[in-house]
Amino acid sequence: MEPINYIQAREVTKAYGEKVLFQGISVSIAQGQKVALIARNGTGKTTLLNILSGLDTPDEGICTYRNGLRLAYLPQEPGFDPSLNISDALLSADNEQTRTIKAYEELISDPDTAQNVTGKKSLEEIMLRMDALQAWDYEQRVKQVLTKLKISSLKTPVASLSGGQLKRLALAKVLIEEPDFLLLDEPTNHLDIEMIEWLEGFFSRQKITLLMVTHDRYFLDAVCNEIIELENNKLHTYKGNYAYFLEKKQARKVAEAAQNEKSLNLLRKETDWMRRSPPARTTKSKARIQSYHHLKEETGKPQESTAGEIRMDITRLGKKILELVNVRKIYDNQRVVDDFSYVFKRGERVGIVGPNGTGKSTLVNLITQSIRPDAGKVVTGETIQFGYFRQEGINVDPNKKVIEVIRDVADHIRLAKDYSMSAAQFLRYFNFPNHMHHDLVENLSGGEKRRLYLLTILMRNPNFLILDEPTNDLDIDTLNILEDFLLTYPGCLMIVSHDRYFLDRLADHLFVFRAVGDIKDFPGNYTDFRMQQKQRSASASSEKKERKTQQKRSNRPSEKKKLSYKEQKEFEALESEIPVLEEEKAVLLKKMNEGALNPEELTKASVRYQEIDQILDIKTDRWLELSEWV
Repeated sequence: MEPINYIQAREVTKAYGEKVLFQGISVSIAQGQKVALIARNGTGKTTLLNILSGLDTPDEGICTYRNGLRLAYLPQEPGFDPSLNISDALLSADNEQTRTIKAYEELISDPDTAQNVTGKKSLEEIMLRMDALQAWDYEQRVKQVLTKLKISSLKTPVASLSGGQLKRLALAKVLIEEPDFLLLDEPTNHLDIEMIEWLEGFFSRQKITLLMVTHDRYFLDAVCNEIIELENNKLHTYKGNYAYFLEKKQARKVAEAAQNEKSLNLLRKETDWMRRSPPARTTKSKARIQSYHHLKEETGKPQESTAGEIRMDITRLGKKILELVNVRKIYDNQRVVDDFSYVFKRGERVGIVGPNGTGKSTLVNLITQSIRPDAGKVVTGETIQFGYFRQEGINVDPNKKVIEVIRDVADHIRLAKDYSMSAAQFLRYFNFPNHMHHDLVENLSGGEKRRLYLLTILMRNPNFLILDEPTNDLDIDTLNILEDFLLTYPGCLMIVSHDRYFLDRLADHLFVFRAVGDIKDFPGNYTDFRMQQKQRSASASSEKKERKTQQKRSNRPSEKKKLSYKEQKEFEALESEIPVLEEEKAVLLKKMNEGALNPEELTKASVRYQEIDQILDIKTDRWLELSEWV
């Protein structure tokens, strides 16, 4: 049976001014597919998502959708009406379920509802509608999603939320709506690792159709079963996960390089023929001249180059690097960093992980001495030169050109082995091709601005580099280049990141923030840490079961041989009472599911059902205890 096509785009073209983002591309997403869209920043991947979601229109081509398709879109920068609170923002979807839940919540929150006949009647009617729409399950689902995304107070004004909180709110909204087809633009941005892993498991288990843009390679690998790559205005499809994509892309590049070499050889031959000025007298010679011009155009297209290895010429590190001695920092009577001590060594590579709000940025600010500790001391070596890439970025004059921003730092970058690189070469190395060097900063995408900011940090040749969420908004190509660059970086490296792949490649050990003020040094990368956590969790669960079993055995009198007369009577009574209670429980459950009870009867039935459930637990445990001696 052929899968149902949810969305189909045919021969789509989009350009802004003279810049063509993509031309004549076609894509179709069928029911059950989980697709990742990979492209460099600034090449139009967000524009393509906007077109497929219906927020934008192509210059040419058409998009068609299955009739009745329920589609939801998570943009990279979500927007909500600042006058709403969280509850209103979440239930702003225009469907019968959300309208019914909202009406129900308004009624039960109004103290006058229970005091008058009209209010009681309205409540009865709304509860019947809740039953018919199975909205009680919907409400439970809402609470589960909100709990996992750490959204607690539903009355909090949207206007007071941070960028990360707004992203989590937008994510909660699209998950709660349970659409047929979900488009996501960087869903893991601003989420801590715990949330990312929950979301990863959620999408892996759910039978949902997805199209997402993400730079999180572990997330992509675990969730997606197909990858489409937007490159040089064209789409390439890979029917597999990220590992499969890397293998097949490399094979494609090798084949394209071989074909390009053949084309160049043919072009040389045809150019020689053209120089002899052949008269286009016959159809055959005219066709050959047309073929020559087409071949010249194709082989003249820029080919993606592989960045070579470069090593920075950093200031030599002295014997003393950095030492933290019993450092403490208190905010609002809470010890955010509590008596933390550590001595850094040459070439140290440490990753910092933990839930948001546990003090990671505070520790970094103490290290860079942006803030002073309330107790203890931070001792920095005389030769240390910090390079600090801040999560919030920097303010750059939007009217400056890209090359001017780099040249404001330096015209040339010193590299190892008495070699230097010009500002333009350094830009090209980090995926800023020549045609972008004179673009204004205001015309760059969010990811391109962060990449430009990163270059201004790296160009200063720091010997202690601190990166706070460097992977946010960077495309995968740039991440691979940055990782290769950092692997050869000879100085000390500290990374605050939620990108597990990035941490695994670069960090030798971790500072794990388990809670506010609770920091542990773990000797390994993130995968090692998670494996240890899972092993400890499994071991703790096994030990708990074993303790329970031993406790039951120890509670049993060793000299007991059989039941007393009183216990025998109790056992017989339990054998007759338990089936009766189970029958009553089944009858109540059937009545509640049929929806024939009025609100008052439904409430009484629910209370009685819970009572029976508790009584059965007690009586069954006692029956099991006595049955051991029968």
